[in-house]
Amino acid sequence: MILQALVRYYERLIERKADGIPQYGYSPEKIGYAIVLDAGGAVVDVSDIRDTSGKKPAPSVLEVPQPPKRSSNIAPCFLWDKTSYVLGVSATSKRAEQEHAAFRQYHEKALEGESDPGLKAFLSFLHHWQPEQFREPLFRDEMKDANVIFRLDGEHRYLHERDAAQGVRARLLTDAGDSAESAIATCLVTGERAPVALLHPAVKGVMGAQSSGASIVSFNLDAFTSYGKSQGLNAPVSERAAFAYTAALNYLLRRGAHHRQNLQVGDTTVVFWAEADDAAQAEQAEVTFASLLNPPDTDESEAEKVRQILDGVANGRALNEIDPALSSGTRMFVLGLAPNASRLSIRFWLVDTFGDLAWRIMAHARDLRIEPQPWKTVPSVWRLALATAPTRDGRAKSEDISPLLAGELLRSILTGSRYPESLLANVLMRMRADGDVSGVRVAICKAVLARNHPSSVSQGEMLVSLNKESTQPGYLLGRLFAALEYVQRSALGGQVNATIRDRYFGAASATPASIFPVLLRNTQNHLAKLRKERPGQAVNLERDIREIVGGLPERFPRSLHIEEQGRFAIGYYHQSQSYYTKRGTDDVHESEADTEGALS
Repeated sequence: MILQALVRYYERLIERKADGIPQYGYSPEKIGYAIVLDAGGAVVDVSDIRDTSGKKPAPSVLEVPQPPKRSSNIAPCFLWDKTSYVLGVSATSKRAEQEHAAFRQYHEKALEGESDPGLKAFLSFLHHWQPEQFREPLFRDEMKDANVIFRLDGEHRYLHERDAAQGVRARLLTDAGDSAESAIATCLVTGERAPVALLHPAVKGVMGAQSSGASIVSFNLDAFTSYGKSQGLNAPVSERAAFAYTAALNYLLRRGAHHRQNLQVGDTTVVFWAEADDAAQAEQAEVTFASLLNPPDTDESEAEKVRQILDGVANGRALNEIDPALSSGTRMFVLGLAPNASRLSIRFWLVDTFGDLAWRIMAHARDLRIEPQPWKTVPSVWRLALATAPTRDGRAKSEDISPLLAGELLRSILTGSRYPESLLANVLMRMRADGDVSGVRVAICKAVLARNHPSSVSQGEMLVSLNKESTQPGYLLGRLFAALEYVQRSALGGQVNATIRDRYFGAASATPASIFPVLLRNTQNHLAKLRKERPGQAVNLERDIREIVGGLPERFPRSLHIEEQGRFAIGYYHQSQSYYTKRGTDDVHESEADTEGALS
């Protein structure tokens, strides 16, 4: 199913003549230099074709004949390769002489009898070239091990782009398929009888996988084989189908500011594409889906568009009413890939309509909603996953995100299923460890409770904003903790080295009976100071504490289970934010002392 969908996508890209999608037998590769030959095969120049737009030169990505799969074998490319093969010169390879000899023999056989001037010049170059000729001014040490291509002097196109060269390449592909070593079988992807790919082309761009590429389909140990079949014969996929699905994946995995069909969540690289009768409609669905999954933080117009879509879907409006370029029935394909040594693991695979996926993303945004809202746009999946990672030097890193958690989180969002049970535990553990009770972390607690434990949310929208009517012990204790912390801050001002949140948040949320009596006794000292300096504020804070304690049972609970600890974080956030928001004019006129020390 996955490979079939990718092959169909490749065929549509070819029909659209999409930039960066190669024809059969070709692939985008990083090329650094072009050797310029005269008609007799002599080197007249070496052009540096690297991209110099960045801080340092980087190889340009050009479409060239697809390279063979290499491990420890020697296998030359057609009309291009790294310098150890093309020139017999390398800074790292210990077998450059053998590699260059194989490159020369391969082309002498492949180009025998060709009359094209460019191919004849290339053969003449191979016949006369000696590695000792690699010297300045034409050749420099920085060229060693870079990929190089060729062109004739006075022409702009490269040798592999000439009609004669493409004809030879097609013949070589046909000969390889018709060789005695190639097995003919029914392709599991297309259903056609065709030569089977023993080794599939490499998939490049999955974060954490080998830089040379990895495979989805691979059989390299006897334990993986059956009935004595080797390599790709265990799951026959034709050469063309293998090329098509890997070319489509490499296209989806391409990086760049304008390429938004992939997303990194922890160790999972997510790619997605759309299928529709209208190519423009499919492209618009892909762009919008990317914005829904990863809302922009800086582009206000794009963020507003995301908000309009989510609000429209929440209000039951059809997608084409919100944006005429969108259609609810557009099919979307979402694939999650993770590195696994030289292979790739499929973390998840989802096929659904754009309308259903948009509705589920809206439901996820609704589950996350909390007041006051701690963001301008709904946080991306990556940002939510990052909230579960430990902080180092004040920031969290993607590599510290639990691999399974990241993939399961995205799957739950796109399928509308329960959030991973470990999500709440991870967030609570992080808050206890670093004391950062951020709005994003609290929103995650609220979302898990709202979706995974709806029966325990007995008071409707009490989890969204401050609810003074709630009698839930966890929520009330979180409010009480915030009130006690605010008393401490108000009394001591800038002299607080570490607040009670820094020291006691974890213990107070897990075992309140052992912490709150101590905190309440200490609070009396802070309130005594406030009564002398700001009596109006002291009265208001004492009233808050009395109201909260009045809703609690006679004895503080000895412990809180994990859902109640989540409510503790929510109550703490709601109450603390109520102190740090602007007061209304009525409060200001009531007493200047009431607002003195409050942060606006």
